[in-house]
Amino acid sequence: MKKRVGVVFGGRSVEHEVSVITGLQVIENIDKSKYEVIPIYIDKDGKWLIGDSLSKFENFKNKDFKGVKEVVVVPNYNNRKVYLHPEKTSLFSKKILETLDVIFPAVHGTNGEDGTLQGLFELMNIPYVGGSVLASSVGMDKVMMKSVFKSYELPMVDYIWFYRNRWEDKEKLIEEIEKTLGYPVFVKPANLGSSIGISKAKNREDLIKAVEVAIRYDRKIIVEKGVEKPREINCSVIGYDDRLKTSVCEEPVGWEELLSFEDKYIKSNTKGTKNGRRIIPANIPDDIRVKIEELAKRAFMAIDCRGIARIDFLLDDKNNIYVNEINTMPGSIAYYLWEPKGISFKELIDELIEIAIKSYEEKNKNMYSYDVNLFNKIDFQNKCGKM
Repeated sequence: MKKRVGVVFGGRSVEHEVSVITGLQVIENIDKSKYEVIPIYIDKDGKWLIGDSLSKFENFKNKDFKGVKEVVVVPNYNNRKVYLHPEKTSLFSKKILETLDVIFPAVHGTNGEDGTLQGLFELMNIPYVGGSVLASSVGMDKVMMKSVFKSYELPMVDYIWFYRNRWEDKEKLIEEIEKTLGYPVFVKPANLGSSIGISKAKNREDLIKAVEVAIRYDRKIIVEKGVEKPREINCSVIGYDDRLKTSVCEEPVGWEELLSFEDKYIKSNTKGTKNGRRIIPANIPDDIRVKIEELAKRAFMAIDCRGIARIDFLLDDKNNIYVNEINTMPGSIAYYLWEPKGISFKELIDELIEIAIKSYEEKNKNMYSYDVNLFNKIDFQNKCGKM
């Protein structure tokens, strides 16, 4: 019998459109002989919708959705059902529309990649692809991520972070940044991806503008020291616990200072050539590649990740390696990094679903009840006073 896979995409995030593309890519490439796909779209208002028309990209371009129904999922333990929205049915006739075996989340950014959606799936006790609540939230928050990486002694560039309200005394903060980091620096919202809200500052005027942009997107801001003549090298990791394997490395090219949203999602990707946006595999010495692969695994395990993630590195002109960030599911499926190793997108999706089921089975070996008959051993009235 085919497993019923709910692919969840969209969401209330500035990365909504990217998420739709990721979700539709998964739906297009999943093995239909093994899985029955249920598209679950979260619109920009936060409504959950299902319907066959949600599996076609043209319908999103034309905003033409036929037969779409608003639904809810209930966070009850071992509940795997998708119900018609209560307003569409009577109180005593909750209509079950779908029953799911596993969930493939493809919601980028806020309210999806940050552990919130994963928390819902944990309450439902349903297998889901990608990192846990902890791994997702730590991987999303660049400040927490770097704190964890620091404890694992992973090499990183120097940085400063602050809350939005500190910008009210901007002169003091600017002086601290200039004294500690100098220029150039990169200014980033702590909890966003896809290069949104990120700027490079070469002087004080740039810095002020960069922070003013970043604080529109997040209350936590991180400022990182710029690397001289940097090369970006990325590597993907798949697996769980210490059973990990790495992809080939890539080098994004054609960028001078920062990969923009357009660079990442609109411009073409050509493998193995500088005429495209990536060189795959990256043209780096074997010893550097081996170090990057090892650091990628260490970063993956540092946040207790599972499923798949892409770890981004910076390489300076002296071949010093710095861990820049980890992009957990669904921030990066990075299927193009696995194809050179003979793993197709379809096979990658299949492996991710298998990991989700195995880690789910492993989690459910844990004991969640400890009966000590506590209620009968405590005199509540005398202990706590009368209600």
